[in-house]
Amino acid sequence: MHVFISPYPFDIIYEDKKLTTVDSIKFLGFTLDNSLSWKKHIEDIVPKLSAATFAMRVVQHFLSLDSLKLIYYSYFHSVLTYRIILWGNTPLSNIIFRIQKKIVRIMVGIRNRGSCIEYFKKLKISPLQSQYLLSHLLFVAENIDYLR
Repeated sequence: MHVFISPYPFDIIYEDKKLTTVDSIKFLGFTLDNSLSWKKHIEDIVPKLSAATFAMRVVQHFLSLDSLKLIYYSYFHSVLTYRIILWGNTPLSNIIFRIQKKIVRIMVGIRNRGSCIEYFKKLKISPLQSQYLLSHLLFVAENIDYLR
């Protein structure tokens, strides 16, 4: 006989109905999981970022660098930065950073293992970790009155 022990020691009742627990839920465009590991959210955005990387690879030979940057910001950066202040510090964010480095390498036409630090600077694109910090600073600046 198997006995299931719930990790939640209490029931939540709302309007006389017991709320059920779920492993993850999509909420306002990002996925929350029951352990706040952000694993499910990362799994959800990897295909979107990979599709943007593939699209960049297809058009890189036909467009100028300025046009490639426009595609990067509209198709990749928008997904990357959405609610980054919530998930950007998870160890799983390294997966996203690898994809970001790949798309930068495609944009400038360097090999897969080549360093791309100088190209982030040249393109004026913030690496994931810098974008995470910038997003926090902007959040604090915009909400300073609420944080006092």
